[in-house]
Formats: sequence, structure tokens, C-alpha cells
Amino acid sequence: MKLITAIIKPFKLDEVREALAAIGIQGMTVTEVRGFGRQKGHTELYRGAEYSVDFLPKLRLEMAITDDLVEQAIESLCASAHTGKIGDGKIFITPVEHVVRIRTGETGEPAL
Repeated sequence: MKLITAIIKPFKLDEVREALAAIGIQGMTVTEVRGFGRQKGHTELYRGAEYSVDFLPKLRLEMAITDDLVEQAIESLCASAHTGKIGDGKIFITPVEHVVRIRTGETGEPAL
């Protein structure tokens, strides 16, 4: 089992969700986050004054999936979140040692 964490642009959420659902990923957690990478934010003009926006709005998606879906999930995420512009995001894959479904007490892959 793996935990996939993806940081994407907010307007790509629907496209990403549909692509992941198409390959059989049943659930995910979405969190609104703010941050920056290599682009280091940007400057904007507001009422004639220029100011710096250091932390850009992003979405953090988290999904625990079985090992057999990992490569498909990465391909779907890359294809659906890609804009070709700086700030498209990142994907992190970490191993999951144990999962417990609270409602039923199921453990391991059946708990996903």
C-alpha cells in the first residue's frame, strides 16, 4: 500500500478527480494549502500599490492505494494536472505500513 500526496493547481481538481476515478481510485482527501517552490511567489498590483505574494494557493490531494494502482495513478495525475507552466505541482509516494477502517475494524488492503 502507498500514500500518494499530490500538490496541484486548484483549477485542475475536477479534471484530476475524474481521471483518478476512471482508473478505480475510490477516495481522496483534498486540503487547501499555500506554498511556493522554485517560482518563489509573484508580485501583484492592488489599488496602485505593488505587493509580493509569497505563498500561492494550491491543493493537496492524499490517497491511500494498493501497490498495483500506483503507476496508473502517477500517470493519470501527471496527465490531468499538467499545464506546462511553472507551478504545476509535485507528487510524493510514501509506503503505508498499516491501515485500519474505524467503522468495521478491517485492516490492511480491505480497509482501503
